[in-house]
Amino acid sequence: MDLDLTPDQELLRDTTRKFLRATVPLTEVRALAENPDGFDRGWWQRGAELGWTSLLVDERRGGGSVSGAGLRDLALVAEEMGAMVSPGALLATNVVAQTLSREASEELASHVLPGLLSGHSLAAWCVAEPGRDITADGMTMRARRDGADFILDGVKGPVEAGGQADWFLVTATASEGLSQFLVPSSAPGLRTTPLNSLDLVRRHAEIGFDGVRVPSSAVVGVLGGAAQSLEAQLQTALVLQCAEMVGATDRVFDFTVQYAFDRSSFGRALASYQALKHRFADMKLWLESAHAITVDATRAVQSGAPDAGEVARIAKAYVGERCPELIQDCIQMHGGIGVTWEHDLHLYLRRVVVDRQTYGDPMQHRDHLAILADR
Repeated sequence: MDLDLTPDQELLRDTTRKFLRATVPLTEVRALAENPDGFDRGWWQRGAELGWTSLLVDERRGGGSVSGAGLRDLALVAEEMGAMVSPGALLATNVVAQTLSREASEELASHVLPGLLSGHSLAAWCVAEPGRDITADGMTMRARRDGADFILDGVKGPVEAGGQADWFLVTATASEGLSQFLVPSSAPGLRTTPLNSLDLVRRHAEIGFDGVRVPSSAVVGVLGGAAQSLEAQLQTALVLQCAEMVGATDRVFDFTVQYAFDRSSFGRALASYQALKHRFADMKLWLESAHAITVDATRAVQSGAPDAGEVARIAKAYVGERCPELIQDCIQMHGGIGVTWEHDLHLYLRRVVVDRQTYGDPMQHRDHLAILADR
């Protein structure tokens, strides 16, 4: 993705690529479609040993990145996962781990982070609500005080890895304002409803909170001060989504070009026809543009640039629109075989369409950008 990689970043990318190709090739991805979790816990722990869960966590809390730029490192992992349509709760677990590293009390962080970093436990980011935008105004879940505790009521969904997570980072509105709570999946009053998903190995669920009681020690960060945290979490999520979509689309484009050279029509390779050359040229332009805006967004969010939120949303709006279109074009290039279950193209289309729709689709992010421009 980024042409300016350090040797350590190249090693992380190459090691991740080799590990994914050896352990979860596309044949295994298809097999995991029947797995209730969508992935093997032991496999996830091996990925954690490669650093997948620690890159956004401060060193003093057990994390660390290979280059000092954790989000740029993690975007490389996300891109490789997109290229192999890999399973696992990479985005959700890292968003939660990053938040705990930055804002949780020492007691809470020391209790939860070691399990997340080792891969022995999973976390889900409970932020989206059915039919609502992911904004402070869009949060209908309520947290009310009851003595020294808080009572959570509401519904979150779709929640990635909601049925597999051991911990939920929940965004809710308290009397003090927008707040976040860390809730164990075993808490009484939690109701988990699995949701159907286009993606064969990414699981989603709707999580109901019916009078879920949590102690005040479960508050992450400052009570009533979670708006800034929510924005930081969303920026991280959008960067990782864009990297994954670009990785998936890049892979599809490569094997589609190869297919056009391998297949012949009237004694000529398909790739030799001028009309197809022009189409491939357009597709390559869009793909490189998606690469560029993803790199720019990653750098902006990593550095905490003042316009990071705008750049991340511009990236999601562009990549979220172009990548599904590019893969649809690649399907057309393949002809009839491209729309069969046996071909791998639909695996990639499923992944990018789900990424496009979650955490805000292109239209929602353009609307948000229009509001920002109006101020």
